[in-house]
Amino acid sequence: MAPVLETARLRLRQWHGRDLAPFAALNADPRVMAWLPRPLSRAESAAMAARCRRLIAVQGWGFWAVETRAEGAFLGLVGLHRCGVELPFAPAVEIGWRLARHAWGQGYAGEAARAALGFGFTRLGLDEIVAFTSLHNQRSLALMARLGMRADPQPFEHPALPPGHRLRAHRLCRLARADWRDTAASDPARDHRGGIG
Repeated sequence: MAPVLETARLRLRQWHGRDLAPFAALNADPRVMAWLPRPLSRAESAAMAARCRRLIAVQGWGFWAVETRAEGAFLGLVGLHRCGVELPFAPAVEIGWRLARHAWGQGYAGEAARAALGFGFTRLGLDEIVAFTSLHNQRSLALMARLGMRADPQPFEHPALPPGHRLRAHRLCRLARADWRDTAASDPARDHRGGIG
């Protein structure tokens, strides 16, 4: 059985069939996908959910489906993933998130990300977790900073995007286990006060 992570308000769990429709809706939302190459079709969204489910089933962790504990409302995905070998900083494990627009601004991404970081550093014994996004994605970069991640001084060119693409320049952020301990102990509930969704 894949582990389920719980926070004060959220549950990070294995994917279910009922997640496919709301996941397709958020993947088709241009604002949600603004810092990704393009929105996804229903078939592409379902394929992504299937990959997430398969990885969690095989290794016990991955990009979990996130729902509210109180209502069981699907919010999106948050979790950990092994970076592709083509990335210049591989091998590495990244943390990532993608939430529906109705879930923004309530601190859900930070709350779920802290649970995923805790799992990565304690259960998986990782020494470092990374995150990366477009140089212009200020909301995600701000969340990375609140999580205690430190930005590399130089951006990198994402190899999956062609030269000249508006999103090709990316910022890499890193969090070491020792720094995570300090950040987690300082104010573990701060993301409940608003912030990025």
